[in-house]
Amino acid sequence: MNIRFLYFLIGVLIIQGCARQGRPEGGEKDEVAPVFLTASPTQETIEFKAEKIRISFDEYIKLDKLEQQLVISPPMEKQPIITPIGASSRDINIKILDTLKENTTYTFNFGNSVIDNNEGNILRNFKYVFSTGDYIDSLSVTGTVKDGFEKKAANNISVQLYEITETYTDSIVYKERPTYVGNTLDSIGFEITNLKEGKYLLVALEDVSKNYKFDSRQDKIAFHKEIITLPTDESFELTLFREELPFTATRPSEVKKGQIYFGYEGNPDGMEIKLLTPTPPDFKSTLVFEEDKDTVSYWYTPNVKDSLHFEISKGDYKKELIVKLRSKKIDSLLVSTEVKGTLSLRDTFSIVTNIPIDKFDKSKISIVDKDSLNVYFSAELDASKKRLKLNFDKKQREKYKFRILPDAIEDLFGNVNDTLQYSVSTKEESDYGILDLSLNKISSFPFILELINTKGDVVAREYSKEERKFRFENLEPSEYIVRIIYDANENGRWDSGNFLLRENPEKVVYYQDVDGPIEIRANWEIPLTFN
Repeated sequence: MNIRFLYFLIGVLIIQGCARQGRPEGGEKDEVAPVFLTASPTQETIEFKAEKIRISFDEYIKLDKLEQQLVISPPMEKQPIITPIGASSRDINIKILDTLKENTTYTFNFGNSVIDNNEGNILRNFKYVFSTGDYIDSLSVTGTVKDGFEKKAANNISVQLYEITETYTDSIVYKERPTYVGNTLDSIGFEITNLKEGKYLLVALEDVSKNYKFDSRQDKIAFHKEIITLPTDESFELTLFREELPFTATRPSEVKKGQIYFGYEGNPDGMEIKLLTPTPPDFKSTLVFEEDKDTVSYWYTPNVKDSLHFEISKGDYKKELIVKLRSKKIDSLLVSTEVKGTLSLRDTFSIVTNIPIDKFDKSKISIVDKDSLNVYFSAELDASKKRLKLNFDKKQREKYKFRILPDAIEDLFGNVNDTLQYSVSTKEESDYGILDLSLNKISSFPFILELINTKGDVVAREYSKEERKFRFENLEPSEYIVRIIYDANENGRWDSGNFLLRENPEKVVYYQDVDGPIEIRANWEIPLTFN
């Protein structure tokens, strides 16, 4: 073999081998967060006078959900212009539009908004700090915010500090921005840093309008009862609640002929609606409080005037209102049932109407079982007068037929039903579960115990003035949570708090298993102790 050809062949093989070795096979995924490099003016600059700030990182970054994550403390009246948003860059540019306070440390807390452009790795809790004075304030406040009634507090709760000065009054939370502000962001914990020594009011707001001012009509509030003094090592737990507004009636409106909506704010218990317009002897009316609405329906017949004059009262509150009447059409009576197919052994079979029931004839209603035997039952209207409950002793593995003859139900307007028939069946007791609940170390009496399903519906409710055991039978297989409400004023319901009176809401405690909600299975009996 020619020696030159041999050298040539060896050279080709070497080149091919090198080419194969250098072929890209892909690298490890980047899991490293962006790294802050430098800033101009520098981080923790004192005697700050700049109008523009540039913050640089070691790679291209984006600002994600900046409007939710960025917290500037103290808050600024005019929000700065910050870029980039959406686009990528190695720099964050800040243009300050507000006049800065003298001798004040400012913190731009970007939360978790700084992410790298390619993999979305988060630079958590990045802050840029500067001072208009000759030093950086270094004190801090930490704590948690929980909801006074719900199991979990909402995210992005604003936590605010108001400095106690000679001009301080409690109304400051309604009128002025706080001295310092922090935020829980995506957790329940908070930390407000770079604070100066002094005395402060500590509050938290679910701030709907994002203006750092308390609007009791839409915001939830939490507060620490005592004025806090910095420095402190204490961690504060704040309980968030929506204040119960003073009772006021709002302008009523006609829904349709024979029905008027009266709106209100506050607690309607004890609310009275009195018709001042003269009426004929056959005039009838009834009130129905609408579920999940701050309204009460005033149903009436016959329609006697072009307008009606009312007096709304509750305690010392009185207000007169006039309603113009324009509707000509009265609704037809609609009758239905909420039970479709299977009737739970815990539930009550009810006939539901769209118009309040004026009277019913029980003799025209019958229930028979699968053997065609009549089932004894009692009938009663609930408070809304739009639900007729048929109570009877339900048996397992049974079928029931309901027959409602014509004229069994008559509504307020004199409408009556046609013949109605419904069929339901029940399951075996073994298809349900049982929860035996023991409560220990109850801190006060009386209390309300509620068993709640995954939809948030109250499945069972007990009121107790003593420590005892509770047994809940015929529970649908599902997950449940137990809620305890300490009824301090013994009125049978949970009461909210009041900021000006420094009253926190009544205490609520939740129980669930370590691994999550309480799991109830078919044909299981679960013993549970709640300390």
